[in-house]
Amino acid sequence: MRIDIQTKGFALTEGLRQHTERRLQFALHWASHEVRSVTVRLSDINGPRGGHDKRCLIQIPIAGKQDVVIEDTESDIYVAISRAAERTDRTLARRLHRQREHRGETRGNRLQPDSSPATEDVGDIASQH
Repeated sequence: MRIDIQTKGFALTEGLRQHTERRLQFALHWASHEVRSVTVRLSDINGPRGGHDKRCLIQIPIAGKQDVVIEDTESDIYVAISRAAERTDRTLARRLHRQREHRGETRGNRLQPDSSPATEDVGDIASQH
C-alpha cells in the first residue's frame, strides 16, 4: 500500500510521517489486497492563531466506486490522524462489505445443488437401531 502524505501550513517531520504511516498500516492491514494507495492531506487551517484547526483528510480510491474520504479536525494533528485512521478503517470495512454483499460474495457456504444435507446420516443411524 502506497501512502502519499501532503502538508499545508507546516513541514512534514519524520515523526509525523512515521505516525501517519504506522496508524494507517495498522488500521488498514486487513484491506491491503483491496487498497493500493492512500492520500493523506494534513493542514493547519487557522495557522498561528491556534484552536481546533489541525485537519487530517484521508482519501482512498476504490475501483469502480466512489472514493472513501474521511476528515477529522482536532487541536493536535496526531489525534486528528489517529481518529481519521480509525474512522477510515470502519468506513472502508462497511463499504467493502456492502460491495461484496451486492456481488453475492458474503452469503456463506451454502450447499451445492448436488450435495445433500445431513439427513442421510440420520437414516444411517436409524437403520442401526
